[in-house]
Amino acid sequence: MKKSTLFSHVGRPKIGRGTSVNPSVTHASTLLFEKADDLYNGNHRIYGRHGSEVHDALKEAFCALEDGAGCTLTPSGLAANALSILANVKAGDHILVSDSSYGPVRKFCDNHLVKFGVETEYFPPRLGKDIESLIRDNTSCLILESPGSLTLEIQDLPAIVKVAKKAGIITIVDNTWSAGLVYNPLNLGADIAVHAATKYYSGHSDVLFGAIISRTKELAAKVHATNIHLGNSTSPDDAYTILRGFRTITTRFERQEKTALTLAQWLQSHAKVDEVLHPALSTHPDHDIWKRDFTGSACLFSVVLKPCSQAQVLKFLDSLKYFAKGFSFGGYESLIIHCDPQLKRSHSDGFAGPLIRIACGLEDITDLQLDLEQGLATLSLDDNVA
Repeated sequence: MKKSTLFSHVGRPKIGRGTSVNPSVTHASTLLFEKADDLYNGNHRIYGRHGSEVHDALKEAFCALEDGAGCTLTPSGLAANALSILANVKAGDHILVSDSSYGPVRKFCDNHLVKFGVETEYFPPRLGKDIESLIRDNTSCLILESPGSLTLEIQDLPAIVKVAKKAGIITIVDNTWSAGLVYNPLNLGADIAVHAATKYYSGHSDVLFGAIISRTKELAAKVHATNIHLGNSTSPDDAYTILRGFRTITTRFERQEKTALTLAQWLQSHAKVDEVLHPALSTHPDHDIWKRDFTGSACLFSVVLKPCSQAQVLKFLDSLKYFAKGFSFGGYESLIIHCDPQLKRSHSDGFAGPLIRIACGLEDITDLQLDLEQGLATLSLDDNVA
């Protein structure tokens, strides 16, 4: 069954007489029972924090997306990343995190995990099977993001998973870039896939949400228990909105994917651009791995401008009409950010010029191209570089 068909039907009520198309939204903190024993016998959902019918439907959809055995919902993508790590580490552990991972995940590891005696070591994202040289007796988790945030490196997941399984290490992959539609880490051997559903599954930049999908029931139970211990919960309205996003995700994703690739190909030959970072381009260093493990690309890519001053970069960004300045991606609107102010790497020599990340929305591709063209025309490459 194709994903577009699956997502039109998964997580919907069983059809009877006058059945609503979508699951109902229940607003409740306290849940009431006729019999006192039902509060403690373990057979029922006993409190609103534990979810509702619409939460169950959304979990079913995410499990179908990633071929997972269980799903935990979180209030944001960062919460999903943090929870997936917390569920699988203990004091004294060592974890390996891709140097290209999402910045807030890096901050979580450096500023929070360290307080509990968990040591984080960052590894070059293209290390592949050679990651074995970094494994210690106390290494418990490998944290990956493919492509890498901002810099778009593709990681050799099958090679890394082979090393991790041999050592009994949990592999966690942030799969937000692909929306789970063109890349399936669990089928490549990873243990956990994480999504910032804030992006594509919201689709309208108005909901914060996350999901953790586990390959086995045992891992799913471990993540779920940690979530309960931490007291996390998600609202039924937000869960409903994310589930609604599933119904149209394939159509939106395909449109945005095509726009991004077309613009990336055009920018490759632009006089003001030094390099385009898009794994679907044959010039990308990891193109062969992308072609092997992925079935498509996404709405997000980066470009390296020819050397120019900070003032010129800001002038370029502020001249754009349809590309708004803002974080995130996967919504209906196109976005653009200057990456240099937040770019932090332990294993990189940097780039020849400023790094710019582009997120394509649902606008007409011709309008977006003309917008970038007029913006790039504002760059004066012969300025003194500050």
